[in-house]
Order: sequence, then structure tokens, then C-alpha cells
Amino acid sequence: MRLDRNTYGTVLLVYLFCALCIFLLWRFVPFAWINVPLTLGLLWVCAWQTYFHMVPDRVPAGSDRLVSAVSDGKVVTVEPVFEPRYLRRDCIQVSVYMDFWDLHANFWPVTGVVSFADYFPGKHMLAFKPKASEENEHSCTVIRTPAGEELLFKQIAGGFARRIVCYAKPGLEVRAGAQCGIIKFGSRIDYYLPATAKVRVKVGENVKAVSTIIAEI
Repeated sequence: MRLDRNTYGTVLLVYLFCALCIFLLWRFVPFAWINVPLTLGLLWVCAWQTYFHMVPDRVPAGSDRLVSAVSDGKVVTVEPVFEPRYLRRDCIQVSVYMDFWDLHANFWPVTGVVSFADYFPGKHMLAFKPKASEENEHSCTVIRTPAGEELLFKQIAGGFARRIVCYAKPGLEVRAGAQCGIIKFGSRIDYYLPATAKVRVKVGENVKAVSTIIAEI
């Protein structure tokens, strides 16, 4: 694994903050029984944030027909919906919620060409709430496969996330399993699949980015 290039500054700030806290503890608090556990806790925060922003090396399972997971997380929604803003058609929505313990690097779900990309600077309510899909800060990307199928996925910021990174731009050729960006802290991915797609996951299932197949289109 490697550290995501967009998070060097964030991780460095965490290190500096923890280092300052440790220095102040040992400089002004004369009780080892307080300082030792707090220092270990701060070192754990440094290790956690390093892991949190890592980009895993995994064997891609997706293709131009197999939709692989954009992120790690748990499936919280599988239902038919009408997508009114971008695709304007009946779809199957699959939503995957990422918590604080999931790696937050994101990856292209299918091989194809980006036909649409947009960014919406919205709210920061908790990502598992239904309204978060439309009202929270999010990035939308539509990919057209070589067979002409289109799918949309949204990177949705959560209550603590304050930055979405997405490499999408119209005309960009993408490959399933290659990194497409990262969302910092708790967040969610929404997939809008063709109504004829065969969904391979169910609510409550944990998925792994790149290696779990979400659906066949």
C-alpha cells in the first residue's frame, strides 16, 4: 500500500498536532500514569490516520461489464429508483457507507469513458441519511462502457468529510480498478446502475474496493 498523494498535508498536520500534544503533556503534566496512556493514544491516532489514507494494492475484478466497488464499506441500500438529475431514467441504486475504519481511497467501477462529471458543494449531514445523496457535498461521474451502457456514481461527503477528490473529466478513458480519487473521513458512495443490471450484493454486506463485484451490466 501507499499513502494517497492528496493526503500528505492532512497526515502531516495530524502528526504535528499529536507531536505538540505529546510535548505539552510531558512538559507540563508531571504524572506518568496520565502521560503514558495519552501518548500511546496519540501515537495510535497517527497510525490510524496513516492507514486511513492509504491506497491498497488489489487485483481488479471489474471490467466493462462487471461493476467493481468504488470503495470499502457496507451496503446500506439496494432499491429501484428514478434518477432525475443526470441519467433521467429508472435505475437500481446501490449505496455503500464508509465509516472511520474503512480505507477511503476510491476507484473506477468500470472500464469506459467519462461522459459527464460534476461537483456539488452542499451540506455535511451524516452520510447514512437518505437526504445526504442530494443535499450533501458530492461529486457525480457518469461512465459510458464500450457497449453503450451508462452508470453514475456519487462520492458523497459525510458529517466530518470536508474534501472530495475526483479525477473525472469528460472524455477521460478509465479502467476498472484504477484510482479515481479519495474522500476524507466518513462518507458514502451511491451507484445508479441500469435497470437491467444484475446486482450481486445485498444490504448489510461488507464490500472491498476493486475486488468486490457490485453488479453485472
